[in-house]
Amino acid sequence: MSYVDQPIDLLVVLGPTASGKTRLGVELARLLEGEILSADSRQVYKGLDIGSGKDVEEYGEIPYHLIDIVDPGYEFNLFAYQRHFFEAFSLVQSRGKLPILVGGTGMYIDAVINNYELAAVPENSPLREELSTLDHDQLIERLKIVQTQLHNTTDLKQRSRLIRAIEIAESGREVAVTPGEREQPLIVPLVLGIKLPRPELRRRITQRLRTRLENGLIEEVAALHQQGLSFDTLNFYGLEYRYVAQFVTGKLNRNDMYQKLNSAIHQFAKKQETWFRRMEKRGTIIHWLDGNKNLYTQALPILEQHGLTSGN
Repeated sequence: MSYVDQPIDLLVVLGPTASGKTRLGVELARLLEGEILSADSRQVYKGLDIGSGKDVEEYGEIPYHLIDIVDPGYEFNLFAYQRHFFEAFSLVQSRGKLPILVGGTGMYIDAVINNYELAAVPENSPLREELSTLDHDQLIERLKIVQTQLHNTTDLKQRSRLIRAIEIAESGREVAVTPGEREQPLIVPLVLGIKLPRPELRRRITQRLRTRLENGLIEEVAALHQQGLSFDTLNFYGLEYRYVAQFVTGKLNRNDMYQKLNSAIHQFAKKQETWFRRMEKRGTIIHWLDGNKNLYTQALPILEQHGLTSGN
């Protein structure tokens, strides 16, 4: 993408899990008098703290947005995220501050910087009545017929989400990446990405998982269940909640839970990197930083080159 003579109005810090995004985002927010907007599909939920890696203590005095905005059980989706993002984006701009988008959910980032055209799809009662006669496998096959590329395979795990996915897909209101006539502004982003050699990323992921397990992740999952969230619902809030729930219910012993979860997070990080590469192929310019070196000092000349200096 190319924006000639247009000032940057959004700084983006993206990268795979455990790459150091939050720390860099906070450092740059202090430098540029900015505010953080989270791009994480799980941090929107209240109570999902340790497993989603909110680490809100890292923000210090820096205002942050799009964290703890809905209760668990609420069906939050890409359309809702895009709407909440632009509300927060406008609010931060109205304060004369720079919005800084930080996270690793590639679809969320892509949707706002490339202005996905999304439409709210209303509930289709006749279709839902028809789908109620199908078993789970039949529902999966029906979804695959109308949506050959599934962005979120968790839609296949829970019947209610599977029905909703079919409802959206069969409405004909598919996501488009071409900007159209939108109420929200056209974003002019500067995108910084963090890249790490795979062995180092694996080491960081493993260390962070151990720390989270030691610091209350298992207790968090048990508490969420006691507050009324079913284990089926917890399964749907990401890898940490899925595997720890299996441990809490006795389906896995602790060692198997740890090994399977650790491996799954490594695979998830690969998928994140694949999404970022796809963004580049579609035209998003990502300025990559070496995660083994000082991220802040690497970012400074890039910011200066694009007109972002202290006080902007």
